[in-house]
Amino acid sequence: MKAVILAAGKGTRMRELTNDVPKPMLHWRGKPILEHIVSGILSAGVKEIFIVTGYRAETIENHFGDGSKWSARIAYGRQVVQDGTGKAPELAKEFLGASPFILTYGDILVPPETYAQMIHRFNEGYFSGVITVTPGEDVTKGGLNFFDEKFCLSRLVEKPSPAQIEELRRAGWIKPGQPAWYNAGIYIFKPSLFDFTAKLEKSPRGEYELTDAVNALLAAHHKIAGLEIQGRWVDVRDPEVLAKLEQET
Repeated sequence: MKAVILAAGKGTRMRELTNDVPKPMLHWRGKPILEHIVSGILSAGVKEIFIVTGYRAETIENHFGDGSKWSARIAYGRQVVQDGTGKAPELAKEFLGASPFILTYGDILVPPETYAQMIHRFNEGYFSGVITVTPGEDVTKGGLNFFDEKFCLSRLVEKPSPAQIEELRRAGWIKPGQPAWYNAGIYIFKPSLFDFTAKLEKSPRGEYELTDAVNALLAAHHKIAGLEIQGRWVDVRDPEVLAKLEQET
């Protein structure tokens, strides 16, 4: 098992906080958000990590170096054009070889044991991947996931509009009293993912969407296991979230 962290964006919603550093390098509890993520991945026994950089790439690359400080191997690839999350993992293709890999965004904070739980779930069956979810978030800001009785993914709807949500209710996908599963932004994939990212076309937002590749995997009858995040899940999306985190510590 290896890992890929997507950390190319500036984080424009952070406003002036990211004038000089990329969002994953903003500090929480005395160290960069990205370092918390790296530490969690390492605690799961994953020692080979590829970080996709872009905005202020040297800030990340200088901080982590080759990974030897953490007894790990860390490599980098720069996403020159910020055109979505669907193509970014392809930069790690050669690094990964035939290895399955954890894939996470560089601004998602979860309990460190989450990564080991994901690997355990992946090993429970013959899966092409694992998708993590959390209940009760505003699904219009991310992916809405539906699962079968074995908690394997059956459908993913990216940033559904209120009209789409109403239609999903009418069609019986969203049921009263049942949680709406929000995409938590941390995955495991086999390298077969790249067969599907290679065929991606830009979405109406003008970006290559990772979730389109996930839906293509499902359409090709690949099994993707679901896993609910246990404990706190935080998407550090704006200064208000970061400030709230600091107040809690």
